Amino acid sequence: MKTSDLSEFDRYLFHQGTNYHAYEMLGAHFVEENGKKGVRFAVWAPHAKSITVVGDFNNWDDRVNPMTRLDDGEIWSVFLENIPEGALYKYAIEPQWGGPRILKADPYGFYAEKKPNTASRVYDMSHYEWKDNAWAEQKRRESSYERPMLTYEVHAGSWRRNADGEYLSYRELADQLIDYVRDMNYTHIEFMPLCEHPFDGSWGYQATGYYAVTSRYGTPDDFRYLVDRAHANGIGVIMDWVPGHFCKDEQGLRHFDGQTLYESDNETRAENWEWGTTNFDYGRTEVQSFLISNAIFWFEEFHIDGLRIDAVANMLYLNYGRKDGEWQPNKYGDTGNLEAMDFLKKLNEAIFQYHPQALMIAEESTAWPLISKPVYMGGMGFNYKWNMGWMNDMLKYMSLDPIYRKWNHDKVTFSFMYAFSENFVLPLSHDEVVHGKCSLISKMPGDYWQKFAGLRSFFGYWMAHPGKKLLFMGGEFGQFIEWNYDDSLDWHLVEQYEMHTKMKEYSKALNKFYCDHKAFWQVDFDWNGFQWIDCNDNENSIVSFIRKADDSNDFIIAICNFTPEVRHNYRIGVPSKGNYVEVFNSDDEAFGGSGVKNANEIASVDIPWHNREQSITLTIPPLATIYLRLNGQTGAGTSFPEASAEVDARGHEEKESADKAEAAEVKAPAKRRGRPKKTEAEKTETAKKTAAKKTTRKTTAKVTTAKVEKPKEEKPKKAVAKKASTAKTATKAVTKKAATKKTTAAKKESEAAADKKATTPKKATKKSAAVTTAARKKTVKKKAVAAGDK
Repeated sequence: MKTSDLSEFDRYLFHQGTNYHAYEMLGAHFVEENGKKGVRFAVWAPHAKSITVVGDFNNWDDRVNPMTRLDDGEIWSVFLENIPEGALYKYAIEPQWGGPRILKADPYGFYAEKKPNTASRVYDMSHYEWKDNAWAEQKRRESSYERPMLTYEVHAGSWRRNADGEYLSYRELADQLIDYVRDMNYTHIEFMPLCEHPFDGSWGYQATGYYAVTSRYGTPDDFRYLVDRAHANGIGVIMDWVPGHFCKDEQGLRHFDGQTLYESDNETRAENWEWGTTNFDYGRTEVQSFLISNAIFWFEEFHIDGLRIDAVANMLYLNYGRKDGEWQPNKYGDTGNLEAMDFLKKLNEAIFQYHPQALMIAEESTAWPLISKPVYMGGMGFNYKWNMGWMNDMLKYMSLDPIYRKWNHDKVTFSFMYAFSENFVLPLSHDEVVHGKCSLISKMPGDYWQKFAGLRSFFGYWMAHPGKKLLFMGGEFGQFIEWNYDDSLDWHLVEQYEMHTKMKEYSKALNKFYCDHKAFWQVDFDWNGFQWIDCNDNENSIVSFIRKADDSNDFIIAICNFTPEVRHNYRIGVPSKGNYVEVFNSDDEAFGGSGVKNANEIASVDIPWHNREQSITLTIPPLATIYLRLNGQTGAGTSFPEASAEVDARGHEEKESADKAEAAEVKAPAKRRGRPKKTEAEKTETAKKTAAKKTTRKTTAKVTTAKVEKPKEEKPKKAVAKKASTAKTATKAVTKKAATKKTTAAKKESEAAADKKATTPKKATKKSAAVTTAARKKTVKKKAVAAGDK
């Protein structure tokens, strides 16, 4: 670590809020002055009357080592010889009004005494030799947006304990946790806050030492070793960071020099009554230097790859968690915290100036726009945002008994209406498995088998949904009890119970599939990476969609069944002609499933379905997600319709219109949208050749009824221009004509259709429907040709 010499220029930048390496100036540093080696202590305390350094090196005597106020009037400093590394110290601050001295830990201290003790420790940050140059070079060559990001969220104190029930050290975690994460095919680890904090029950979210990695698990260099080893294994490290508020413990930042300093002097701004903490004063420039320097400190001194910023909504809204009368509006009479907005933009611009490949992830729980967009575009400057809306909707949906899911289908599909408005991470985080919310698997309804099946199907849907991914520890093997910060995960479940073992193997296999297939992560943040097949099958509680890579011919079809019913002969439209192969199935017996699979290749047929020229029929397992790929997929001959963002975004309305049009055309029962009768193949046989000749395709679902009615020699201009009105007129004319004159070809076609529908009820009705439909199509073709000739 570099050390600043407390120059006038550095102090000027600090007071301007633009010294982004203030930790090189303030705190305890090993330096040499006038040929003597020792430690320089420096602290910002503008309201103090006097300050002394006390510690185990002077028997905590506040008369021995007084500090000197520098000429800026706000920073105090002293140089002391013969201070050993690891020495304990605090600042004894005399308030302006006199009285007893206040003992404070160093806000810029690099190491702290182990709880329950609260002193800072002198620590030399220049010892460690990093070995992650290859990792740093790889990051410079790649963009995180177009790479897989599958994050394993960890609480270091409760992931695993040793035989005596004690914490694992950073170095033990470096061996055990890193090996586990690599074996399970995760790409990143996200640690819950590791800044020093006094209370275990805060999980680290109420800090006292922002520059001190918690001593619970070892030294700063021990944590560096953990990060280094993660990078050596190709794993990124993210840390939760809390610039929103700090705890009120007496050794911490609150009333640091006897008056409000890091917090606002406006009590309604400073007090966070809901959490019992204190909010930072973002308008104070020295606080800006403190926080921005702290963020950069973790990137530069610990080589972390990203920060997940906690409780951003608490920062942005003046009324967040407050009752009427507990907050004051801004100067415009609104609820936004203008100073916090400016701070966040300044923070993100500074981080990306020094570390362009950084991950800055906002945990923002509201609909505040442009959180993950650059500042120059009017955004807050983060590059990712947690999708809390998706998380809440899907966990509510998955907790429903399957019989009720058909009436809550929008919870599955609504997230796609805004999926590309931000760069989203889809979190299944620690907050959802505590305080009576139940673990993920306990949220699943049904019996023991159905709970595991439901969780597997949910994970399969989650993995295929656009956006990066995060899972809290324990979810991967289906821990039943809620997370307990004071105890280890229930690893014995994996060792003793088969279904938990298989659930862990499923997570491992699913993670690998995700990492191995670009279609799931290369285009996560715009419509080019996603297309609906069917979002409207609420009756069967099934959704089907396509994920695509940069090369749109590299695609995967995902089909999710959220009921315990097997769906046979289920038809979906597919983007290309060919043979499809089931490449992943959450119902595989190896994962604890029932083994309902599509073992053979599935050949597409020329039956238009879901606005696509080709379709397939397959078997959908119960409570399962399956993935399909085109066999021998090279991209040749694959043609995606030019589906606009508008059409996809309004998928619910337009797809419903399309389904109704198709149902009217083939006279299929509305409740069997996903499983059409075999007679459909016969009824559309005469349209196959003409459909194959089409070279363009409209994206608006409302013109679907005319798509299979174009003849080979069609002159399209006038006919196409009148499609909507002509279709209705032609239908009435055709019905009358079909009633008086049925062609021989139509009779033969209807007889062939009748021979093939032995399993279909109401034969007479279907036969007459086939005759009418065939005659109708022929007449419409004639009228279209006539219109074109005119």
